[in-house]
Amino acid sequence: MNAIDILAFGAHPDDVELGCGGSISHAVSQGKQVVIIDLTRGELGTRGSKESRQKEAKDAAAILGVQLRENMEFKDGFFENDTSHKIALIQKIRTYRPRIVFCNTFQDRHIDHGRANQLVTDACFLSGLCKIETKSENGKIQEVWRPKLILEYIQWNEVKPDIVLDISGHLETKMKAVKAFQTQFFDPISKEAETPISSQNFLESVEYRAKNFGRLIGTDAGEGFTSKQTLSVTDVESLIP
Repeated sequence: MNAIDILAFGAHPDDVELGCGGSISHAVSQGKQVVIIDLTRGELGTRGSKESRQKEAKDAAAILGVQLRENMEFKDGFFENDTSHKIALIQKIRTYRPRIVFCNTFQDRHIDHGRANQLVTDACFLSGLCKIETKSENGKIQEVWRPKLILEYIQWNEVKPDIVLDISGHLETKMKAVKAFQTQFFDPISKEAETPISSQNFLESVEYRAKNFGRLIGTDAGEGFTSKQTLSVTDVESLIP
């Protein structure tokens, strides 16, 4: 496969939709190639099942229009930032060779989110080291690859972003992709137990957070990201919304 533009990692199915679904929709509308990789099936989630979430993830991916969506099938709640998990992600990074990586934020309500952030960040760095040898699915030695930019999308916690991406015109698509996870979010006829993300308030907060980020940059909607890297532009006028 040729190098893609964006590889979006999520600890669980629905993380990507919640954190950067609008940015993905916008990138796809520009003709960019985007792939989503979920680390787990979300099998420990109170509502739904890994089977229902697999279908929901497929539906959400179709709404966003991404090239592919994969699942690493790491153990929900218990995956580690160890050698085997890093190597597995290095293989994917070298397969897709993304210029940009989106991943969970460094600290969040769910313990998997911070762990996923460190795992993805470490794998992106290690993927650029030539003395780490990995093989593709067909057994060929993979070339080294390190993404140029890693952006961490904001989910539950109120974190001050380092950058806000304008997603005007794509908020509706983002919300459709979020709502594709019917078992997880607000459903007035659901008989399943309530969770912090199943309330109507939470679902509405996803939309008004995007609108508030948009307000901060003078647009209709936005998505906030943090970055461990120093962000740069080649033209100061590109910072003007």
